[in-house]
Amino acid sequence: MRRFTAGGGTIAGNVPGAGRRAIVIFQTKEITMFESVRVSARGNAQVLVVGQFKGEKLDRTTARLDPDGTLKKTAARSEATGEVGAIAEGVCAKGDHERVIVVGLGDKDGFNQAGGPARLRSATAAVARRLAAIKATSARFELAGVLNAGRGKAGKVDPEVGGNAVGAALGLISWTYDDLRGSATTKATRAKLSVCSDDAAFTKGLKRGLALAEGSNHARRLSQTPPNIATPAWIANEAKAMARKAGLKCTVMQGQKLLDERMQGLINVGKASINKPCLIRLEYTPKRVKRGAKPIVLVGKTMTYDSGGLSIKVNNGMKGMKRDKDGGCGMFGAMYNIATVIKPDVPVVALLASAENSISDEAYRPDDVITFRNGVTVEVTNTDAEGRLVLADALCWACDKEKPAAIIDMATLTGGVVIALGSVYAGMWCDDDRLRGVLECSAAATGERVWRLPHDADYNAMMKSPIADIVNSAPVREAHPIQGAAFLSYFVEKDVPWAHLDIAGVHEASSDKGPYIAGPTGFGARLVAEAVEMMGSAK
Repeated sequence: MRRFTAGGGTIAGNVPGAGRRAIVIFQTKEITMFESVRVSARGNAQVLVVGQFKGEKLDRTTARLDPDGTLKKTAARSEATGEVGAIAEGVCAKGDHERVIVVGLGDKDGFNQAGGPARLRSATAAVARRLAAIKATSARFELAGVLNAGRGKAGKVDPEVGGNAVGAALGLISWTYDDLRGSATTKATRAKLSVCSDDAAFTKGLKRGLALAEGSNHARRLSQTPPNIATPAWIANEAKAMARKAGLKCTVMQGQKLLDERMQGLINVGKASINKPCLIRLEYTPKRVKRGAKPIVLVGKTMTYDSGGLSIKVNNGMKGMKRDKDGGCGMFGAMYNIATVIKPDVPVVALLASAENSISDEAYRPDDVITFRNGVTVEVTNTDAEGRLVLADALCWACDKEKPAAIIDMATLTGGVVIALGSVYAGMWCDDDRLRGVLECSAAATGERVWRLPHDADYNAMMKSPIADIVNSAPVREAHPIQGAAFLSYFVEKDVPWAHLDIAGVHEASSDKGPYIAGPTGFGARLVAEAVEMMGSAK
């Protein structure tokens, strides 16, 4: 059971039976979120939700929704500051709603296509926490007035875009993981929330946002599952089950097949564990596909646990390494979204390179040399730099077998990217202008942000080995995240558009913030799905 903390504060309202203006006090407490969120047809809802800009009165469109003056009074209260996520609540004496919530959206300036969706996600998260606290089962979001009232470049937020942001936030914040709660936990009852709006375009966006959040939540469930359950074989079975549900094709390469296909990265990294490695291939084929159409290939690092191998992690460094699979989890969620929501007119293939980096007398060692299927030889200098070895197999396969239109890989690859970018941006390496532009636009749309870092021949030279072609980890720590990208570049053909995303800083939230709770974020499931849609529509 996931629980949330609501900020303490005072909410003023007209409470039936308590006089004209009673004060309702809510204190800091744990809140249980929703069992589910769905979009319903327009009808009476318990709570009406509207938006307000900082320092502004309610816009005319919103003010017309106020039959008894409750909205006006609520928007004038001291707690209605207009700051993003600030909430003022009023209780209605008459009309279609029991309560109204006025949520702040920040300054009017800059509330546009570029900046508005991020504010809407944050504001919606605050509203959702309050709806859960009051055990609401239905809410009506009417934001048409504020979506059309923003100032600055682009002028306003398209209603469908706004609805998408609200729907995504509602879906993300409602994720829970109760799978492993046992007899010592009393499970709280969660409400089912239905949401609606009078605006048809906004409603369409709501549905899309909720649907895309489902892919992220699939990724989060896989990430949260512990390593004694989430083995490579378990991930493969989950992929098969998801493929059946979503209409994808799933094949799993393991055992002798890995040997036959010269998957030496997976074989060597995974051979110390009783849980044997595999390469999971998910395939989406559109109903109508042009002859000779090349697939977009998605590659995910799916290390179900990383002990560091013989270069063992120290100082509690293994804690949380169940999330070393989150690149693959994100691609898993992206494929679900691609099959169920995006449905592009181009084929898409995902390759999840899955292994467990363990320790035994079978473990691969520093000083070993591995020859990959493209002929590149790698001297192992650090068995804790294992993710790039399994990714190398998948990238080689992608170029050799899939003949891709483009490749996007995603991985929790380096601690260095966390030092460089913190938990705000994922690192992105991409020299193809079109692919990079698509990813940047998708990141802006989903709030899963990326920041470009450089490729350069001088970085590639850092990876040279004195006895093989390259090392898997250079002896110096400088440019550590770029080292990872430089290594991977040796396994991608030069004419293939390729992007590498290092998500080590953004795949997990350390605390409740915005639409996320402490735990996995499912990063990339929405970003990559949106990118595939843009790439498919441009063909």
